[in-house]
Amino acid sequence: MPSMQKPKVTITYCTRCKWMLRAAWMAQEILSTFDQEIGEASLKPDHTGGVFEIHVNDELVFSRVTNSGFPDIKELKRLIRDKVAPGKNLGHIDR
Repeated sequence: MPSMQKPKVTITYCTRCKWMLRAAWMAQEILSTFDQEIGEASLKPDHTGGVFEIHVNDELVFSRVTNSGFPDIKELKRLIRDKVAPGKNLGHIDR
């Protein structure tokens, strides 16, 4: 499957809150886990304050405001897996 047809994961993070490192770490984890299933993981800075959202294509899969905090990396990988590769085994995360 050409990468332009594969899903895109976007992490929008608050620059005022200094959440770039958290967003970059999560992007690295997503790219490592879904290297064959996604075409892109990108970071999108937001300057309005308090935003931390994760989208697969245009679908919101996690919001810090709605979910009252940040996702555990295991939870995040499950959420993304359910959108991009529902049959993918996540190894020890699925136990």
